[in-house]
Amino acid sequence: MRTRRAAATDARDCFEHNANIFGGKTRKEYDLHRVRPLGVEFYVRDPRVVGRELLGKVLVRRSGRLRMAGRIVEVEAYLGTDDAAAHSAAGLTPRNRVLFGPPGRSYVYFIYGNYYCLNVSCLPDGVAGGVLFRALEPLAGLRTMARNRGISGELTERSKRLLTTGPGRLCEAMKITRAKDNDLDMTSPKSGVWIGDDGYRTTRIAITRRIGITKSAEHPLRYIIAESKFVSGPRTQRLSD
Repeated sequence: MRTRRAAATDARDCFEHNANIFGGKTRKEYDLHRVRPLGVEFYVRDPRVVGRELLGKVLVRRSGRLRMAGRIVEVEAYLGTDDAAAHSAAGLTPRNRVLFGPPGRSYVYFIYGNYYCLNVSCLPDGVAGGVLFRALEPLAGLRTMARNRGISGELTERSKRLLTTGPGRLCEAMKITRAKDNDLDMTSPKSGVWIGDDGYRTTRIAITRRIGITKSAEHPLRYIIAESKFVSGPRTQRLSD
């Protein structure tokens, strides 16, 4: 059963476009009406291309009237059956079938018996590939994200960085799970999870090796917005303008 405090928090987040409080200062909240969904054609490409171009786009979580959103600042590309670090490396299975299906679908998996990770499928139907979301800059629904993450008190710039920095935190903040959110159409605003463009353009992209893997770890397939303070790991190695 939901508590009165949780209901009140959700109600406030429904109207967060008016204002939000950080460190005692009021700022205008992010306007989700600016976000236009990316079409399926965006994802019918190599994950390395999709990954780079997803930087700066907006990931939106829809749950009834409630919306949460964050700007994508860190991703990793996984290249399919030829990539030993990819879930699809072993071939098609019931668990990874989304990666072999149509592009633009959500692939959610449970890892270390502790947290979920969100990916989007790439390449044409029948060809495996995907992009893992590693970090977001929170934009909307921050109070609800904080409650979902167990963060209490007034949100500061430091605590704001704890909301969606890292793939597990990201999913926890937005309550993304495999049971509810696997194989969703991420090109549709009617979906529980979707991605759109609000016109933001990145200035510098940093490219590094992927984090937390042992197989195919040498490949530079992690892409981050170089100036973002919300990325989850190192920013060095190679820069691309």
